[in-house]
Amino acid sequence: MKPEHGSTVDGVLRRSARRVPARVAVEYRDRTWTYEEFDDAVSRAASALLGLGLAPGDRVGAYGHNSDAYLIGFLACARAGLVHVPVNQNLTGDDLAYIVGQSGSEVVLADPGLADRLPAGVRAVPLRDAEGSLLDLLAAAEPYDGPEPRGEDLVQLLYTSGTTALPKGAMMTHRALVHEYLSAITALDLSAGDRPVHALPLYHSAQMHVFLLPYLAVGATNVVLDKPDGDELFDLVEAGRVDSLFAPPTVWIALAGRPDFAERDLGGLRKAYYGASIMPVPVLERLRERLPGLAFYNCFGQSEIGPLATVLAPDEHKGRMDSCGRTVLFVDARVVDEDGRPVPDGTQGEIVYRSPQLCEGYWDKPEETQEAFRDGWFHSGDLAVRDADGYFTVVDRVKDVINSGGVLVASRQVEDALYTHEGVAEAAVIGLPDERWIEAVTAVVVPRGEVTEAELLAHAKEKLAHFKAPKRILFVDELPRNASGKILKRELRDRFGEA
Repeated sequence: MKPEHGSTVDGVLRRSARRVPARVAVEYRDRTWTYEEFDDAVSRAASALLGLGLAPGDRVGAYGHNSDAYLIGFLACARAGLVHVPVNQNLTGDDLAYIVGQSGSEVVLADPGLADRLPAGVRAVPLRDAEGSLLDLLAAAEPYDGPEPRGEDLVQLLYTSGTTALPKGAMMTHRALVHEYLSAITALDLSAGDRPVHALPLYHSAQMHVFLLPYLAVGATNVVLDKPDGDELFDLVEAGRVDSLFAPPTVWIALAGRPDFAERDLGGLRKAYYGASIMPVPVLERLRERLPGLAFYNCFGQSEIGPLATVLAPDEHKGRMDSCGRTVLFVDARVVDEDGRPVPDGTQGEIVYRSPQLCEGYWDKPEETQEAFRDGWFHSGDLAVRDADGYFTVVDRVKDVINSGGVLVASRQVEDALYTHEGVAEAAVIGLPDERWIEAVTAVVVPRGEVTEAELLAHAKEKLAHFKAPKRILFVDELPRNASGKILKRELRDRFGEA
């Protein structure tokens, strides 16, 4: 019989449980789990899931908030050979029904209070009760002792953010994610001595696969929060309980904008990771000025690659504040033109990937899979530039580039210019239909204090070439975002394009 190689997601936890059984693995609210206890809970949950009549390869939806139970559910699916389908807990109605139905999930692990949102005919299985305690489901089950899944088996369908179209389920194998975990560990300097806090949604690939699972692999103690609450985060840092935080730019902007940001003792925070969307350079500069001893890492990628593709390390930021860094251990990337031909360094084009971290394609979407995987490379849809030293700078999403008077304008450069004005809290630049310009460069701004359109237009003209400067400034109370923090520019174009 051919031996198993152990290249499985649940094997990451099993190895740590054997290596450091008594070390604390997970803290959530008032519960603390050692590695041995957590591994045992995962095994019991795996048996309980299979006891529901499920078979390896079946899809199991996960529709819940952050918790230790959510993590147990994912790892239990991995151990039992089931395919986990994380669903944004904020989705309802047709959006929720689409992912559950398209994935073929007949069973959904649902939090109390969320189960009644599920489509008719879908079986909801709770992993915790209304008070947040784990159910007798685990205590009543025997530890799983069945066959291990294979490295090439599917373990998760990661649905894309859907910023431009209906989300697609990226088919991730055990082996792909284990490769990605090692890439994350090496590129982000993750170690057992770190004290990470995990506050972003666990259904999202960045928090789960770039940080939580890799940290379980190295044997760190992980604090899981319900959400990124500024008071709780600052209290944990000041108490010395955590020293490592990942957050998208939206959360870092919110933390830096808190009235107590300058007064709190945040010196215990050693590692700061940002990603999921582009960090405005002026915001990053303010953070670095306030916390000069904090090591900042820029993480870039997308769900289809696990999701980490490139990293800009702390010692690489000088002179490259807008770069997303160089490729991680198991990723090969290049920049190509519209015909898929490599372009010279310094030339703008689409970034494409080859990697063992890549998904196997999109679930039940052969045409979209064929379109994304061409000539042996995965086409990301991101517009980027590579320099001679191998550093990539993402300019925009290909579909977000603005055609203004026949000249292509990248929205990020315009946004960075606007962020240098103290009256701009947040900004998103889009192209709106225009008879003269084809698309008029338009800035949608969340203001800070009193600021006028004329003032911001004049400021932008001082910073940008005339064809890049916004033609209009539209003020809003907030920008639409998905749960990972990405601005939904499609919604802004739809909303204001009809105005």
